[in-house]
Amino acid sequence: MSNGQTTKTAIVTKTAIVTRTAIVTGGSKGFGRALAAGLARDGWAVIIDGRDARALELTAAQIAAVPVVGDITDAAHRRQLLAAARQAGDRLDLLVNNASTLGPSPLPSLRHYPLGDLRQVFETNVVAPVALVQLALPLLAASAGAVLNIPSDAAVEAYEGWGGYGSSKAALDQLSNVLAVEETGIRIWSFDPGDMRTEMHQAAFPGQDISDRPEPETVVPALLALLRGRPPSGRVKASDLHGAAAL
Repeated sequence: MSNGQTTKTAIVTKTAIVTRTAIVTGGSKGFGRALAAGLARDGWAVIIDGRDARALELTAAQIAAVPVVGDITDAAHRRQLLAAARQAGDRLDLLVNNASTLGPSPLPSLRHYPLGDLRQVFETNVVAPVALVQLALPLLAASAGAVLNIPSDAAVEAYEGWGGYGSSKAALDQLSNVLAVEETGIRIWSFDPGDMRTEMHQAAFPGQDISDRPEPETVVPALLALLRGRPPSGRVKASDLHGAAAL
């Protein structure tokens, strides 16, 4: 009887110490911060990054996350993020490619779009996420984890001035589609959070009042519902998950 009890205790103890680990890029502000905080409250070990060291470290202290200062377009920084995941428990259950750049503000028409800025938008919003996924795939596959890419309705709708940002998010959407059929052992979701009251959204509308947009925190329950439900890979809108979040 005592041997049975000992074995059972060992199993329970082993199960209890397994902590899900997530990397959230651009996690010091806006939606990234709100999501990282929600994951931490839900028991995840969370690694966040950002270029502003002070903002990143403040956020990390407030939400109990691991900060990794740097630019997501830097290959050495991406390796540091994966090293942090290995140090946190040698596993990765979720990679959130949230970091992105709007490009020039006010938003220029494509006729006048500076090509150097356009290259930077694609480097940040398309190339860097793919590069990070490539590094993360071994750990994600081992845990049957998930990649969460953050697109935009500007990827599927034609808005004046949004050619640079929108086309980069359209590319990210299609990359997510292809990854989903290539990497069947993990989930690949494109999660469109909708309009939110963030610094980036304000930069897209300089001088305008965007207080009617919802706070990023209001979207987090829908995303947590997605993670718990674990539907097949695909494009998901936050508005479609609000009912599941309420339940």
